[in-house]
Amino acid sequence: MKVRGFRIEPGEIEHVLTEHPAIGQAAVVAHHDRPGSTRLIAYLVPDSGETPADLHEYVRRRLPAYMAPSAYVTLDRMPLTANGKLDRAALPEPEPGARADAPRREPRTGRERLLTTLIAQALGVDEVGPDDDFFALGGDSIVSIRLVSLARSAGVGLAVRDVFERRTAAGLAEAADEPAGPAPDLDDCGVGGTEPTPIMRWFDRRGGDIDAFHQAMLLEVPAELRQDHLVTAVQALVDHHDALRLTRTSGGRGDGTWSLEVGPPGSVSAADLVHRVDVPGGAVDPALVRAQVREAVARLSAARGLLMQVVRFDTGPAERGRLLVVVNHLVVDGVSWRILLPDLIAACEAAGRGRPPRLDPVGTSLRRWASLLTAEARQPARTAEATLWRELLTAADPPLTTGRLDAARDTVGRARDLTLPLPAEVTTPLLTTVPTAFHAKVDDVLLTALALAVAQWRRTHARGRHTALLVDVEGHGREEIAEGTDLSRTVGWFTSLYPVRVDPGPLAWEEAVGGGPSLGQALKRVKEQVRSLPDRGIGYGLLRHLNPETGPELAGLAVPQLGFNYLGRFPSAGAPVVPGRPEWTVAAETGLLGGADPATALAHGLEVNCMVRDAPDGPELEAVWTWAPDLWTERHVRALADHWFRAIRGLVRHVENSGTGGHSPSDFPLTELSQHDIEQLEAAWRVQK
Repeated sequence: MKVRGFRIEPGEIEHVLTEHPAIGQAAVVAHHDRPGSTRLIAYLVPDSGETPADLHEYVRRRLPAYMAPSAYVTLDRMPLTANGKLDRAALPEPEPGARADAPRREPRTGRERLLTTLIAQALGVDEVGPDDDFFALGGDSIVSIRLVSLARSAGVGLAVRDVFERRTAAGLAEAADEPAGPAPDLDDCGVGGTEPTPIMRWFDRRGGDIDAFHQAMLLEVPAELRQDHLVTAVQALVDHHDALRLTRTSGGRGDGTWSLEVGPPGSVSAADLVHRVDVPGGAVDPALVRAQVREAVARLSAARGLLMQVVRFDTGPAERGRLLVVVNHLVVDGVSWRILLPDLIAACEAAGRGRPPRLDPVGTSLRRWASLLTAEARQPARTAEATLWRELLTAADPPLTTGRLDAARDTVGRARDLTLPLPAEVTTPLLTTVPTAFHAKVDDVLLTALALAVAQWRRTHARGRHTALLVDVEGHGREEIAEGTDLSRTVGWFTSLYPVRVDPGPLAWEEAVGGGPSLGQALKRVKEQVRSLPDRGIGYGLLRHLNPETGPELAGLAVPQLGFNYLGRFPSAGAPVVPGRPEWTVAAETGLLGGADPATALAHGLEVNCMVRDAPDGPELEAVWTWAPDLWTERHVRALADHWFRAIRGLVRHVENSGTGGHSPSDFPLTELSQHDIEQLEAAWRVQK
């Protein structure tokens, strides 16, 4: 069934209820109180004749908020049909007062009401209560940036750290302030010479033509979208977002040096960016899209400031058209797409109504942020981190393959890839129940499963019994490391890339895939290891690529054999790009596209890039494995990928068992601890030891 925009399996809730020692039978149904309002009702047959007092807390610890019943109805016995099956039609109507211990109350203030609406919009769900946990509903660090952006556009000042600390609309309402509007900052002129970000320097060392390095999205758009309105909207977009006016020019000395500069608004003409393709009969097929992607990429030129191409497939006035948006990866990342596409839609709609597009303001400019990173890389506190990264990269990391990565041989053009999906019934608890139970992030769960999978692969392929995994992890890079910065509306390539060493400890594979009791401790170990890195690892890129003193030493150390990237949640084919705008959807012909010059060296022998597609039947994790064929065979990659999915399923099974979850030491900042917090911290520390 679908409740408040979530696909829910009643049997999963019934299983949790009957796991309670005092509940004999349970049935969960969707009850429609009024048109457009649906709530979950749990019918129970307790062993003692009364619903146990601790049932609400028991359910809260094992299920995400959107799966918790709104009411519990106690029965002497379940009504059955003549065939002995549950007679759902005979279940009594719940009394108006028969609600759960902590029902979804109405917001108390206007700010609470606004924030419940914004959280629902950020998550793409129908309804959120003021006490619903943002992360239990499937939120993550990338969606939190989107929420902060929406809040600030609505006049509510929030930071990403507030979302992680407060977690609910009610909590955020207490933490929020009233932004007085951006104060003029003479140092934050987005126009002019710009320092490169660490990830730009990282890519430069891989070689290859920067103009071929791109990402793209294909949208299904309203039939009434006109070419002149599209040109107006794109012009507003490039004038508003500095990164789209960036130029990258050679130093002219033949030594590979280059410089970046942001041109003023108006320096890039939308007429050079927007193109129209007639589609006779209105049939847009994938082959046509791929051909247009190739042509659009060929027109990109960082030297001339042409970093974006927009192609409108004109299918006639009676058919919904398609819109291809291609952007050089030099100026876009996963978060940037969540800024650009809503802005493009808003600008097109404004132009269609005959109004000049007015986009929400940008906080910190790309130019200002790049300058802050360059200065931060030389700060003594940041430089002191070099010891941490040195120790991490010099610890043992036995080879997974017989050969070593060769930049000349192992290139993008020779790479192989494999795409595998994880079904919604596993992805849903992966995003909600599991991280919520352990106060962790989705990334922590995925990395735990990956470490377990690699350890099992080593054992079964004569690569030893090493349990630690050294892996390069990509993050969004928009960390709050400087006061007064706001990147929630800034377009650019901010990705951070840093090594992580995770070790879940020795664990029998049968216990890992079976959801055994030791899995919880393994997840807590990995969570603590990841959190021990300051500022989510952003310092590594600063010291490696922007500090001339620490950079050469770090460059000489080992490179992890594996790369890992979790891109967060994206709408699937047919889903609205922006919640509430059903006329703009992700096209069915293809999804998020990307590519690079075939001569570009691979960064790792094996990489897994994964994202969640919010499909109509529920979220699905999509994993893309990419490897160097001279190092890995497809058979070995498939085996490792299968191990990973089995370990994820094991973690889901583990949380389904009663009594799992809990805190670990990093959940308790060492300031303003209550007595309850201290007791929880002491218990978590004992478990960790």
